[in-house]
Amino acid sequence: MMLMICREPVCQVRFFYRQGEKQGGETVPKPQKVAIVDDISKKMAESKGIVLVDYRGLTVKEDTELRKRFREAGVEYQVHKNTLLSIAAKNQGIEGLDQFLAGPTAIAFGLEDPVAPAKVLKDFIKERKKMEIKCGILGDKVIDVKEVEALADLPPKEELLGTLVRSLQNPIAGLVNCLHGNIRNFVYVLEAVRKQKESA
Repeated sequence: MMLMICREPVCQVRFFYRQGEKQGGETVPKPQKVAIVDDISKKMAESKGIVLVDYRGLTVKEDTELRKRFREAGVEYQVHKNTLLSIAAKNQGIEGLDQFLAGPTAIAFGLEDPVAPAKVLKDFIKERKKMEIKCGILGDKVIDVKEVEALADLPPKEELLGTLVRSLQNPIAGLVNCLHGNIRNFVYVLEAVRKQKESA
């Protein structure tokens, strides 16, 4: 059977169903494709941050190196058909992704750190002068390349948490000292009252 592919959402849905089997007059998607879409949807829901990239031009060695860096950063990296990514995004209520789904697409899921996929990709692209960031996803919002690069420039999660803890510690330390001072004063007052009663 000759397959027709276009980039319109309607055609993407047809692509998803066209290789399935007919049951009761309706075309049912192949189980493998359903499983892939379900897996992508699940990872989209679980990810803190996602980046989509055009991976053309990578050698096998470079691809292996990139995957190693992703693993070390707690990022899951996969290559999928644009049609399946589009359907998975719609399943998650993510709008506006279709405009970025042209050409080969790989997707990096930041399951632990929202900054990690963007940071790994930005550093890798800067070194190798290959690949191209298409867009990113934060929550259910699609972000453009500039926003992905801005995300990549943020400090790692551990550093951000450390900064937050330090900023919280200063006021807490001041509060603790203040409370200690008030408690000491209260004890002095009680001691003075006790002595006064004893001398009366």
